[in-house]
Amino acid sequence: MKTRILIAVVGVLVLAGAAVAYVGFASARNHGVTATGAVSLAPGPRLLFRSTADADRGHVATVSAGDPGGPRTVSPLSCARVYAAGGTGLCLRQDGDLTTYQLAVLDRTLAVQRELPLVGLPNRARVSASGRMLAWTVFVTGDSYNGGLFSTRAGILDTATGDLAGTLEDYAVTRDGRPYQAADANFWGVTFTRDDRHFYATMSTAGHRYLVAGDFAAHTIRTLRENVECPSLSPDGTRVAFKSAVDGDPAKGWRLSVLDLAAAKVTPLAETRSVDDQPAWLDDHTIGYGLPRGPGHADVWSVPADGSGAPRLLIPDAESPAAL
Repeated sequence: MKTRILIAVVGVLVLAGAAVAYVGFASARNHGVTATGAVSLAPGPRLLFRSTADADRGHVATVSAGDPGGPRTVSPLSCARVYAAGGTGLCLRQDGDLTTYQLAVLDRTLAVQRELPLVGLPNRARVSASGRMLAWTVFVTGDSYNGGLFSTRAGILDTATGDLAGTLEDYAVTRDGRPYQAADANFWGVTFTRDDRHFYATMSTAGHRYLVAGDFAAHTIRTLRENVECPSLSPDGTRVAFKSAVDGDPAKGWRLSVLDLAAAKVTPLAETRSVDDQPAWLDDHTIGYGLPRGPGHADVWSVPADGSGAPRLLIPDAESPAAL
């Protein structure tokens, strides 16, 4: 099995004090000013996101789940991707003034508890419901099989034990019931089950993209079905929201759907635009996702998880949503 660990532990950095939000004008689409107070990752009726507004682009922010288009509380912390659950945050960000990136583990006050260097451009971030397990995906170049194009690397960190899987490419893979090894195996878009051991992700190899099930303790991965990307497990653990390439061809864009794991039934969602994002469950019945809107801007939209209704603009000038 090949071993290509692309991140290394560089130590623990604990910053004292809370991340206090500042007051300023939000985007005109947001109808008002930012709220005063501190951004908190503690569980509560709030939505976390990365702002794309001109006044605070890149900053971590929250809004009330009951008024997502209303005033936002914005922190001084900037991230390229952000996610949080169970009082733990994951921030993929630029490493100071360098052109490289790092992973920052956050407590509920946004104080940095640990930093790890990242080799590649941040793409996806996820935290398990308990806040214990963290996963990330980066884009990388230089793989000989890929002709200079982008590949992906996905890693997992157990914050309780410190165990680190720098790349899922080191796991033992079973495809269609048989052991499988290939230099072109890429992984991305991890989502965790509630036991903090098992997970789902995407594997791409030989021109096919698979939904895979993984075991963090056993370091194993097995394929489940094709044309499933960026899975997101529902809060009740019974369904996976995902994007799938139209006609199996990513060049045609992606559609959002929900897979019932027990019944193996796929339900296309009412969003018909192409969504290149890992969807996020906002509750048991609602999917959130980001859609770009011009250079440097995006909005968070939502859609019912049962295929009914219509897409709704949820948070203007935002991306990377997470329900706290």
